[in-house]
Amino acid sequence: MMLRPFPTPAAVSPEEDVIRPAGPCERIARLPADRWTLRETAFWLMPVLGYFAFPGYLMLGSQILIAGLFALSLDLIMGYAGIVSLGHAAFFGTGAYAAGLLASHGWHEPLSGLLAGAAAAALVALPVSLLVVRGQDLGRLIVTLGIGMLFFEAANKAAAITGGVDGLSGMEIAPLFGLFDFDLFGRTAYLYSLGVLFLLFLLCRRLVHSPFGLSLRGIKENSKRMASLGAPVERRLVSVFVIAAALAGAAGALLAQTTRFVGLDSLSFQRSAELLIMLVLGGTGRLYGALIGAALFLLAQDILAGLDPVYWQFWLGLMLVAVVLYARGGVLGGAALLAGRIRGKRR
Repeated sequence: MMLRPFPTPAAVSPEEDVIRPAGPCERIARLPADRWTLRETAFWLMPVLGYFAFPGYLMLGSQILIAGLFALSLDLIMGYAGIVSLGHAAFFGTGAYAAGLLASHGWHEPLSGLLAGAAAAALVALPVSLLVVRGQDLGRLIVTLGIGMLFFEAANKAAAITGGVDGLSGMEIAPLFGLFDFDLFGRTAYLYSLGVLFLLFLLCRRLVHSPFGLSLRGIKENSKRMASLGAPVERRLVSVFVIAAALAGAAGALLAQTTRFVGLDSLSFQRSAELLIMLVLGGTGRLYGALIGAALFLLAQDILAGLDPVYWQFWLGLMLVAVVLYARGGVLGGAALLAGRIRGKRR
């Protein structure tokens, strides 16, 4: 009996290889692409164009950019590592008070104040992370909520340092790079916030597409299996928690420097809750969802408060319910689902 040789790869034509669907054993898992796309370029051109198109709304724009950075920090631990937090404002407020106290005590240079705010939040987050990562979903939620309440009351009690309910004011910020003053129109504040957000976004983008980011996704899906594979689960969670806290501290420092005021609300539970709403609106685990959710929330808040100053939260809540029911995964998730259905109909 003659044995027929197995076909070599050359025996299959390129056309057949393209047309023939891959079998179960031939499917190759693709790593997330780290290439810069045209849509991303268009996305980042929009705030640049907004600087020229809406000069009267630059202060609101800078608030949106700062909120986007804050939401981005929570997306790192919630969307990629699966840690839900109700006290993330503790690190935001820590960075704000660190930068504000430096400025009010004679250190007026903005970039070093920004780094100080991020460093202070990271130092505070390190011992906190050891408590958070050891629990499960509900336990982590309660621990982060308790930590946030502790920070809020500590700042309230230390009124001689923080200003208490009156807040921390009277700070002076030096011109950026010694050239650009922080004016009342918010031009420097807007560009400063946009530049910091873009640089830190690039850092987060590189992080989530790295092996470290892929391991975080695995931990979120099944932490026990990742531990059995030899991944240092607790160490990875502590690392991403500290990084996220540093980003939140940088956002808080930006707020203190651009508004020249730090209040107790920067540590409040309401700020943490609003942050979760931003992520729900935009979509978790996408990075851009944090930015879009922050913009949608603050714009909706501004518009609805202008239309109905008393009951604007009713309409905001209605919008949130509609997004959760009809756009699973937030605005970006709903857009992706809609695009997939349109492509399916075309085929």
